[in-house]
Amino acid sequence: MKFVRFFIVVLVIGTLGCKSEVRENLAVIDEKSAKKKYVIYQVFTRLFGNTNTTNKPWGTIEENGVGKFNDFTEKALQEIKDLGVTHIWYTGVPHHAVINDYTKYGITNDDPDVVKGRAGSPYAVKDYYNVNPDLAKNVENRLDEFEALIKRTHQAGLKVIIDIVPNHVARNYQSNSKPEGVKDFGENDDLSVVYDRDNNFYYNPYEVFRVPEWKNDYSPLGNETHPLEDGVFPEQPAKWTGNGSKLSQPDMNDWYETVKVNYGILPDGKKDFDLLPDSFENKNYKKHFEFWRGKDVPNSWLKFRDIGLYWLERGVDGFRYDMAEMVPVEFWSFMNSSIKMKNSEAFLLAEVYNPSLYRDYIKRGKMDYLYDKVQLYDTLKHVIQGYGKTDNIPPILEDLKDIEHHMLHFLENHDEQRLASPDFAGDAKKGKPAMVVSATLTTAPTMIYFGQEVGEDGSENAGFGAPTRTSIFDYVGVPAHQRWVNNKQFDGGQLSDKERRLRAFYKRLLNFTIGSEALTGKYQDIHQLNRKHTKNYSDKVLSFVRWNDNEKLIVVSNFDSENSCEFNLKLSKDIISKWKLINGNYKLEDQLFYNFNPTLNVENGLGSIKIQLKPLESFILKLK
Repeated sequence: MKFVRFFIVVLVIGTLGCKSEVRENLAVIDEKSAKKKYVIYQVFTRLFGNTNTTNKPWGTIEENGVGKFNDFTEKALQEIKDLGVTHIWYTGVPHHAVINDYTKYGITNDDPDVVKGRAGSPYAVKDYYNVNPDLAKNVENRLDEFEALIKRTHQAGLKVIIDIVPNHVARNYQSNSKPEGVKDFGENDDLSVVYDRDNNFYYNPYEVFRVPEWKNDYSPLGNETHPLEDGVFPEQPAKWTGNGSKLSQPDMNDWYETVKVNYGILPDGKKDFDLLPDSFENKNYKKHFEFWRGKDVPNSWLKFRDIGLYWLERGVDGFRYDMAEMVPVEFWSFMNSSIKMKNSEAFLLAEVYNPSLYRDYIKRGKMDYLYDKVQLYDTLKHVIQGYGKTDNIPPILEDLKDIEHHMLHFLENHDEQRLASPDFAGDAKKGKPAMVVSATLTTAPTMIYFGQEVGEDGSENAGFGAPTRTSIFDYVGVPAHQRWVNNKQFDGGQLSDKERRLRAFYKRLLNFTIGSEALTGKYQDIHQLNRKHTKNYSDKVLSFVRWNDNEKLIVVSNFDSENSCEFNLKLSKDIISKWKLINGNYKLEDQLFYNFNPTLNVENGLGSIKIQLKPLESFILKLK
């Protein structure tokens, strides 16, 4: 396909002076003034430094290779930082169930009948007080190796995020590394009852757990046999499964490798703990912490709080919480206020997919950020694929305007299809306008997934993981990313010209976003105005403005992969008035490619810019 130039339009206008704001109550903090634009780089830790290109389906660690903590060298981390990144989310760090035999290090073997994939699911955590032994050069010193990585990451000017999976743990949870006095999950449970408030799990008393009935010739390790793969896993009484299945024999599509954690929710759904008063949605984390001080809370609450504090002590800067909406919001008030009391700057990101719960988990659960998946991501995906309309995007901003800063944007993560995969866009270039919109639309953080910046397509048949998504369950190489790794030189030496240009685009865009003052300021839609009154402005184009006292920005993107468009983009009298512009012409200069210099014309209080957009093209302009 013909290479398409890509621009964003950002109009930047400097203004002199700054109006001071007098506050009657000096204790009140203006949230807007504290907002920062962050970029999170999610990396699947065991895949990042793997240079093995075998990619045998269901391949062992010896056959397909694995990355290590030590692969994140100073050079690698500096390259990630220079991409425009502020935080790294190291996915898959806590010790989860694996197939490899580490018994000589005092680690019990895991049964393939309750492990997904050859490498295991990172969301079936087996020991929260240590790290995945696969990731260490020296297994005995694996925690030290991770702490050294934390230190290197900080020295590179980056913050560290890891996973906590509060809803479930591995079916065979067993911590060999827990601090003195800490009890394992379930160690003190009463096994004779379905539910007790201080049990960590739910049980089917007097019933035995049975491995799922495999269908369609499925086998836990593909065609390979294993001494423990016998269709039996000893568990009596049977525990409820992580996704909430109460069956003693869960379905193979259930989260059968995990067990659900009990947070004091009775089987009928009633809550067996104190409830937050309604007024607490407007109170800060200190007030939430005081509310829970001295209260008797379920044992699982204490266990996860202590896990969070343990990792903070080791230098971790924040957490990504898996399936947070499956855990009661009162627990999050307890957990997150405890974390913030330890580190007020801790970065707390939650996976929540139900829009009706967003405000509850932000305001009462004290989350910093939630995935904006169901609204913005899904809508952008439809537009990228050619059947969605950009008209559906401004209403999302209107709906979320009171919590826009808390809704993290992304186009890829470990759960979603790769942009370049045939089932998504089929070509990474088609994600460019969406990336511009995702990164500049609000004050919220932007997240990219490793390999996204070089167009990884997730096409490998790794075993348990299906193509289109880079497998999180298998040992596998990530080809486009490996070409950037270039035998651990981390210089892109093997990238194609197309991949190199794509990464350069991401680098320019992301660095622009973290350096722009206006992107922490105000937003106003101009799309609907132009849809009604601008000739040739279609539902494949999106435009909006962002500004603060020092910068004024205009963003225009064309999602059409085949057709160019030309129109006079309009700015309303309202915007021109807010920006304090007078009649005249304003010179603009492109900030990404430096080869487009249009003029903003203001006449009779209205603004217009002559725009010519090629397929998948956008613009960023700065007022000279």
